[in-house]
Amino acid sequence: MQLQLLKSKIHRAEVTGSSLNYEGSMTIARDLMEKVGLLPFERILCSNLANGHRFETYAIPGETGSGTIVLNGATAHMGKTGDRITIMAFATLSSEEATNWQPQVIVLGQSNSIINERGI
Repeated sequence: MQLQLLKSKIHRAEVTGSSLNYEGSMTIARDLMEKVGLLPFERILCSNLANGHRFETYAIPGETGSGTIVLNGATAHMGKTGDRITIMAFATLSSEEATNWQPQVIVLGQSNSIINERGI
Protein backbone atom coordinates (compact mmCIF):
# COMPACT_ATOMS: atom_id res chain seq x y z
CA MET A 1 0.00 0.00 0.00
CA GLN A 2 1.18 3.54 -0.77
CA LEU A 3 0.34 6.39 1.63
CA GLN A 4 0.67 10.14 1.22
CA LEU A 5 2.19 11.77 4.28
CA LEU A 6 3.29 15.29 5.08
CA LYS A 7 6.92 15.73 3.97
CA SER A 8 7.62 19.44 4.47
CA LYS A 9 5.77 22.23 6.25
CA ILE A 10 6.43 25.93 6.68
CA HIS A 11 3.87 27.14 9.22
CA ARG A 12 2.78 30.76 9.77
CA ALA A 13 4.85 32.20 6.90
CA GLU A 14 4.05 35.87 6.35
CA VAL A 15 3.32 36.85 2.76
CA THR A 16 5.85 39.55 1.83
CA GLY A 17 4.50 40.42 -1.62
CA SER A 18 2.64 39.39 -4.73
CA SER A 19 3.19 39.59 -8.46
CA LEU A 20 0.00 39.10 -10.47
CA ASN A 21 1.78 39.35 -13.84
CA TYR A 22 4.36 36.67 -13.02
CA GLU A 23 3.84 33.28 -14.72
CA GLY A 24 2.82 31.49 -11.55
CA SER A 25 4.22 29.78 -8.47
CA MET A 26 5.26 30.93 -5.01
CA THR A 27 8.67 32.42 -4.31
CA ILE A 28 10.08 31.15 -1.00
CA ALA A 29 13.43 32.18 0.48
CA ARG A 30 15.89 29.44 -0.51
CA ASP A 31 17.10 28.83 3.07
CA LEU A 32 13.53 28.17 4.26
CA MET A 33 12.99 25.72 1.38
CA GLU A 34 16.24 23.92 2.16
CA LYS A 35 15.46 23.74 5.89
CA VAL A 36 12.31 21.66 5.23
CA GLY A 37 13.60 19.81 2.16
CA LEU A 38 11.48 21.57 -0.47
CA LEU A 39 12.92 21.39 -3.96
CA PRO A 40 12.66 24.03 -6.69
CA PHE A 41 9.47 23.45 -8.72
CA GLU A 42 8.05 21.03 -6.14
CA ARG A 43 4.26 20.95 -5.88
CA ILE A 44 2.95 22.63 -2.73
CA LEU A 45 -0.41 22.98 -1.02
CA CYS A 46 -0.98 26.27 0.77
CA SER A 47 -3.59 27.44 3.24
CA ASN A 48 -4.16 31.08 4.13
CA LEU A 49 -4.85 31.56 7.84
CA ALA A 50 -6.39 35.02 7.21
CA ASN A 51 -9.10 34.05 4.70
CA GLY A 52 -9.26 30.24 4.68
CA HIS A 53 -8.28 29.89 1.00
CA ARG A 54 -6.41 26.72 0.04
CA PHE A 55 -4.49 26.48 -3.21
CA GLU A 56 -1.84 24.46 -5.02
CA THR A 57 1.14 25.79 -6.91
CA TYR A 58 4.87 25.08 -7.03
CA ALA A 59 7.83 26.51 -5.15
CA ILE A 60 10.61 28.58 -6.66
CA PRO A 61 13.62 29.70 -4.62
CA GLY A 62 14.04 33.32 -3.61
CA GLU A 63 17.04 35.07 -2.15
CA THR A 64 18.64 33.24 0.77
CA GLY A 65 18.05 34.98 4.09
CA SER A 66 15.46 37.37 2.66
CA GLY A 67 12.40 35.83 4.33
CA THR A 68 10.66 36.18 0.97
CA ILE A 69 7.22 34.61 0.54
CA VAL A 70 5.66 35.95 -2.69
CA LEU A 71 2.37 34.91 -4.29
CA ASN A 72 2.88 34.86 -8.06
CA GLY A 73 0.40 34.76 -10.93
CA ALA A 74 -3.10 33.53 -10.08
CA THR A 75 -2.05 32.80 -6.48
CA ALA A 76 -1.72 36.57 -5.97
CA HIS A 77 -5.53 36.55 -5.68
CA MET A 78 -5.39 34.09 -2.76
CA GLY A 79 -3.90 36.46 -0.22
CA LYS A 80 -2.24 39.77 0.48
CA THR A 81 0.94 41.06 2.06
CA GLY A 82 0.90 40.36 5.78
CA ASP A 83 -1.32 37.26 5.61
CA ARG A 84 -0.01 34.20 7.42
CA ILE A 85 0.04 31.02 5.36
CA THR A 86 1.01 27.38 5.80
CA ILE A 87 3.02 25.77 2.98
CA MET A 88 2.96 21.96 2.74
CA ALA A 89 4.44 19.26 0.51
CA PHE A 90 3.67 15.55 0.65
CA ALA A 91 5.54 12.32 -0.09
CA THR A 92 4.27 8.93 -1.18
CA LEU A 93 5.58 6.21 1.11
CA SER A 94 5.11 2.50 1.59
CA SER A 95 3.39 1.30 4.76
CA GLU A 96 6.77 0.25 6.10
CA GLU A 97 8.38 3.64 5.40
CA ALA A 98 5.41 5.44 6.97
CA THR A 99 5.77 3.64 10.31
CA ASN A 100 8.54 5.91 11.63
CA TRP A 101 8.11 8.87 9.26
CA GLN A 102 8.75 12.38 10.59
CA PRO A 103 8.01 15.44 8.44
CA GLN A 104 10.37 18.42 8.42
CA VAL A 105 8.47 21.34 9.97
CA ILE A 106 9.40 24.93 10.75
CA VAL A 107 7.28 27.59 12.42
CA LEU A 108 8.01 31.18 11.48
CA GLY A 109 7.75 34.36 13.52
CA GLN A 110 8.55 38.01 12.89
CA SER A 111 10.25 38.69 9.53
CA ASN A 112 9.80 35.01 8.67
CA SER A 113 12.52 33.97 11.08
CA ILE A 114 12.43 30.38 12.35
CA ILE A 115 11.09 30.16 15.92
CA ASN A 116 10.55 26.39 16.09
CA GLU A 117 11.53 23.30 14.12
CA ARG A 118 10.63 19.62 14.25
CA GLY A 119 11.91 16.56 12.42
CA ILE A 120 14.98 18.38 11.17
